[in-house]
Amino acid sequence: MSPDVFIATEPRLAVRKVAGEIVVLAADDSSLYVLNDVATAIWEAADGRTSLRDIIATAVCGAYDVDRETAERDVMELVEGLAGCGVLRVLDQPLAREAD
Repeated sequence: MSPDVFIATEPRLAVRKVAGEIVVLAADDSSLYVLNDVATAIWEAADGRTSLRDIIATAVCGAYDVDRETAERDVMELVEGLAGCGVLRVLDQPLAREAD
C-alpha cells in the first residue's frame, strides 16, 4: 500500500466516541474495536477525500512527536489491519464530494 491512497470509514458500522476514543461495533460479526488516540485521529480524518499521506502529515506528525518515516510505517500497518477487518476502506481515488 502506498501513502498516496485515500481512506474512508465503512458506513455500515455503529460508531461512538467514548472518553476521547472511537469505539466501533461491526454488526455483521459483532466485533468490537476500540481505537487509541492516534487511531482515533486517523479515523476522524478518514473522509475519503484526504490522502493518507496528508493524514499522516497533519493528524499524526502534526499532533504527535514522531518522525515521518515511523509514522508512515505505523499508520499504513494500522490502516491495512482495519481495512482487512472491514472497518476502513482503502481507495485509489478520492470520493466525490456530496451535493449540499
